[in-house]
Amino acid sequence: MGRPVLKVVGYSAEDIAKMINSDDRYTIGIRLYAVHQVALGRSSRKLEELYHTSFKQITNWVHRFEKEGVEGLHDKEHPGRPPLLTEAQMDRLRELIKTELPSEYGYNSATWTGPMLRDWIKASFNVEYKRSSIYVLLKELGLSYQKAKGVYPEADPEKQEEFKEALKKTLRKP
Repeated sequence: MGRPVLKVVGYSAEDIAKMINSDDRYTIGIRLYAVHQVALGRSSRKLEELYHTSFKQITNWVHRFEKEGVEGLHDKEHPGRPPLLTEAQMDRLRELIKTELPSEYGYNSATWTGPMLRDWIKASFNVEYKRSSIYVLLKELGLSYQKAKGVYPEADPEKQEEFKEALKKTLRKP
């Protein structure tokens, strides 16, 4: 009989990987140790499985370490796509949402919706946003999308209660 295999109890491999990736110090330490392994003469191709990354990434870490030291092992900023609206247009949109009603622009609503904002931006700035992107734009403006709860002023509260009671009776099991 062989020796028992050591196992980690209480944490999955994914949990541990999340812990490593959640703190920049761990990530840098692992990258620095990979550079150390290369300095000891180990092949980046043999290290790729151990570090769960490509040999090319390990090679990049080594080159960045040689050029910039430990600072080179930090992740670089990813600037992303430039915004479609200018800062002034963003300010105008923020002001519109906060202070003006859609009805002032011909919409049949008391609150702004994503599709209405897309339409208004297209008409005002000649810029098109996809359906989901308008909500990302709201977040960038420091605003949040809130779903309204339907309130019907013409509804009769007594009839609503009667309906609810009747519905409860039909849902009960005999």
